[in-house]
Order: sequence, then structure tokens, then C-alpha cells
Amino acid sequence: MSKHFKLKRGFNIRLKGTAEVVLEDAPAPKTVALKPTDFPGLTPKLKVKAEAKVKAGDALFFDKYNPEIIFTSPVSGTVKSVNRGERRKVLEIVVEPDGTSEYLKFTKADPSTLSREQIREQILKSGIWPFIKQRPYGVLAKPGDVPTHIAISAFDSSPLAPDSDFLFSKEQAALQTGIDAVSKLTDGKVFLGLSPEQSSGVFSKLKNVETNTFSGPHPAGNVGIQISKVCPIGKDDLIWTLSPQALVYIGRLFATGQVDFSKTIALTGSEVKTPKYIKTIHGTELTDLLKGKTKGEVKERIISGNVLTGEKVDSDNFLGYFDQQITIIPEGDEYEFMGWAAPGFDKFSASKAFFSKLLPKKEYALSANMHGGERAFVLSGQYEKFLPMDILPVHLLKAILVNDIDKMEQLGIYEVIEEDLALCEYACTSKIKVQNILREGINSMIKELG
Repeated sequence: MSKHFKLKRGFNIRLKGTAEVVLEDAPAPKTVALKPTDFPGLTPKLKVKAEAKVKAGDALFFDKYNPEIIFTSPVSGTVKSVNRGERRKVLEIVVEPDGTSEYLKFTKADPSTLSREQIREQILKSGIWPFIKQRPYGVLAKPGDVPTHIAISAFDSSPLAPDSDFLFSKEQAALQTGIDAVSKLTDGKVFLGLSPEQSSGVFSKLKNVETNTFSGPHPAGNVGIQISKVCPIGKDDLIWTLSPQALVYIGRLFATGQVDFSKTIALTGSEVKTPKYIKTIHGTELTDLLKGKTKGEVKERIISGNVLTGEKVDSDNFLGYFDQQITIIPEGDEYEFMGWAAPGFDKFSASKAFFSKLLPKKEYALSANMHGGERAFVLSGQYEKFLPMDILPVHLLKAILVNDIDKMEQLGIYEVIEEDLALCEYACTSKIKVQNILREGINSMIKELG
């Protein structure tokens, strides 16, 4: 039975640069890449070398500790390079498309006629499995597990997030096929979280799911927040999560028998000339995608993803594995006259410290300036205003800092990953790197308890 959850805690950051409902085709990328660094805890093992020829769907690397999980090329072409960092850590596997769009063939079938094992095997071999994450911990789901439930958020409430109904307006058949496939992977339910604005959109028509609506400020669209309201995670629970884009990839796989990693992303931010939607390919190089599209008036920060959880990248880098948007904002490294002492009509503050609080609907061109360094980490009650979950975030973070496993369990580490506490980091007057600390705690839990 569908329920409505109204969340009161949270916060919307009002940024300039929302994408207009305009779609354009991106130029064919010169290179695409998969980045193992997009996956916490992954140890990649290569299956190809530089100069190897690959088809779309051919394996590039696999997970050392779960070798059945493979990562496949989104295009046909030649492996241009394997870029490494310190201690020969694999950073990127770069593929140069050949323009032929040659696909590796998989089974074309209706998921409702297949067994759980057949569906799992197809998703694994195609390289789409890495889109499935597990809670707790937000790491790759293990193929041998059977989750208690599967949860999907059909909307994104983060700053300048793309409109999901526009992104997937022509993908209803693929979405439904994806739902039919993943529903076979659990003995429980598939939960789909909608916003009230989606009551008559493409997601409202999907079958074989239990829909619930969530209203309120960000992070209402985070799947972790939705899970905490619909099916809270205990120590022995296992919830799998995936994005609508992953459903589309899975749906296309079973409908056509080949991997189609084309996707639509939003180009957003105050430093973009005309924010819009762009149809491109998974893992595309950003150079040609962004050429001529930014204002170039100030030093810019390019973010693959949103401003809260995205990764700072250079223009010659690649779109992140899970990212549905690119955000470009001012770097903010110039001198600021009067600093915090200015009245702040053009400043935005979560604590309402400036006169901008008198303009509740104004949008702002915020920069990446931190406005200070790390300070004493004290209990202030500030974090609780931004997290609509029944946990104590500061106590949890302090338990992580002293590596107290028992306290971390008691204080709710099974329920959260970085995106759920990202707002706490944004609003933190102590400038604490909340997301980094949380991932360190999760890594400790995995190491100690598995």
C-alpha cells in the first residue's frame, strides 16, 4: 500500500544554473573511460591491455575479490591506455571509439520467463551489475546474496539535480523491463520512491513495485533516507539499491540482447552559458562535451555529479560512473572584501547569518570557497537539522574517529553512506570532512565484521 512521507528536516541549497528542458546531442566522444576509483573498496584486475580491440560489452576489468563482477566497455574500439597512480593503482581504462558501434551479443528475452539465476548471470556478464549497490555500506552488491528488499529512488533532490521524468520520458518500456528483471532477484519487495510532482509521470505507471511518495527538502530524494522510512536496515538486513538509469540499462539489455550505455545528463551551474540536457555515452570525456559551453569569466570548478557529493575533475577527465549531471561553479579562490563582516545580500547561508535570509526565493552563484579551515569539533545540535533520520550524526562520527565498533553499530552506521550526511558537511561550522570520516568508519566495519 502506497504511503506518503513528509520530511521536515533537511535543506535546499538555492543555486543558479538549473538545466532548461532542452535536449541536444553531444559530439561523438574521442575517448571514454571507466574509473575503478568510483567504487569504494574495489581492487580491480585487468582483463585487457593497451591496444586491445574491444566491442561494446567486452570486459575491461573485474573485482579481485568478487571475480564474477566485471566492468565492460560502453563502446567498441581500441583500449588507448591504462592510466595508473601511486603504487601502480589503476585510475582509468581509456577506450578510443572506432565509430562502428559493434556490440557483444547477449540473450534477448522477457525477464518474466527467466529464472533468478539466468537474470543474474545476464546482468553480470553484461557488466551492468556494478550499478547495483548494497546497504549497509553502499558498496557493490554480492551476486551470491539475496536481498531482503530492493529500493529505488525515482527522483533526485540534490542541488541542480536533473528532472527524472524528463530524463526518462521515452524509456517507460525499458524501465518496466528493468523492474521485471530486478524483482526476480529478491524474495521481498521492490520499493520505488516518488516525489509528489511525479504522481502522473512515467514512474507512476510502473507495475510490479510498491510506490511511496516523499516530500520535503533535500535529502528527501536520497534512497537511504527513503529506506529508513519504508524498511529500516538492521544488522542482519540487506537492501539493494540502484538508480533509474541502471533500470534502463537492464531493460535495454533484455529487450535487445546488447548493452546500450547511452544516457542523458544535465549540464548545470552558474558558470554554464546555457544549462541544458545533453545526450551522450557512459564514461564520456568532458573536453568536447564542455567546449564553448562555459562563461570563462572566472576560474571554474568542474564537478562530475552534484556540488555535495560530486568529484572535482579537470576538463580532460571523464564522467563519473554513477553521475547524471555535471556542475560548474566558481572556484572562489579570489580575495573577498570584508569577508564574513559584509552584510551578505549576495551570500547564501544555511544558518541564516546574512541579510540574504530576507530573500527566501533568490538563487545564488555560490563558489567552492570554504571560508575558513577546520576548527574544534563540538556538539552543537547543528547536524540534526539536516538529517531526517533517527540517529545522532556527531556522536556517530566521534565513535568513528576513535574506531569504537560497538558504538558505531549502536549509533546507526548501517543506515547511512556519504550522500546522507553530505548536507551536514556543507553546513558544518567546524569544516569537518564528514563524508571522508564516514567512509573510514564503513571501511573499519567491513574490515572487522565483513
